[in-house]
Amino acid sequence: MSNELPTVALAHLLEGARYEVMPTPSITEAVLEHVPPSLTVTVTAAPSKGLAATLDTSVALATAGYRVVPHLAARMVSGRGELEEVVARLAGAGVNAVFVPGGDADPAGDYTSALDLLQDLAAIEHPFTHVGITGYPESHPTIDDDVTVQSMWDKRRYATHVVSNMTFDAEHLGTWTERVRRRGVTLPILVGVPGPVDRTKLLGMATKIGVGESLRFLRKQKSVFARIASPGFSTDRFVSRVAALAANPALDIEGLHVFTFNQVGVIESWRRRMLDEAASARVRPPG
Repeated sequence: MSNELPTVALAHLLEGARYEVMPTPSITEAVLEHVPPSLTVTVTAAPSKGLAATLDTSVALATAGYRVVPHLAARMVSGRGELEEVVARLAGAGVNAVFVPGGDADPAGDYTSALDLLQDLAAIEHPFTHVGITGYPESHPTIDDDVTVQSMWDKRRYATHVVSNMTFDAEHLGTWTERVRRRGVTLPILVGVPGPVDRTKLLGMATKIGVGESLRFLRKQKSVFARIASPGFSTDRFVSRVAALAANPALDIEGLHVFTFNQVGVIESWRRRMLDEAASARVRPPG
């Protein structure tokens, strides 16, 4: 494979990176200050806040000109009536993309899984040309790998792409992606990447999202803290390895989904630096 191909793939991934943020009171202002409107911003759904915070933040960012992807966590929606209200509000704000995870909350009503909500969404009129579902190259803490791959197969007809959870091992990512393709799931994949923020900022973010939600966050992400803080992990190196995988068209790795932990200024500075380095590598004469 040409050395230029991964570099081209890296630039493509960085140019189209998506930033995941949590709907805290200050995040809209932070995005407006640091994130160019050319980038997509996804807004998580926190059980402690309900969907209202997600929708409010999403509408505010959409009104400001961003392409926004709200997370519609299925277990946080009571049923078709509420789903129709959510769809109408997002449509009114010009939002044309959503991400549908199952969510960690106890079911608020009719939906116990993402598939339940996706089936109802398909049955009503909606403006969403892009519908994301979850993939798990890093094993789900409570669901077997075979079940998560089967779940993607079940949901594939309702979705346009897969968004992976946060992953750290490019070799494992490649093996998982090949397995997904062998299963017959052909949807493009966006790879979940931890942004280069330090452990202190991760813990600080956890304390801002509510006590109960923080406990869930810490339980789910305890391995994240250890791996990001590990001297052996580098976001730069990992993203470059993802780019090498993305240079293989058979894997159909379409983009990066960057977990910002709301440190959007730090993440955007990192992205621009990586883009500059990728551009320099492409014009550097062979040595």
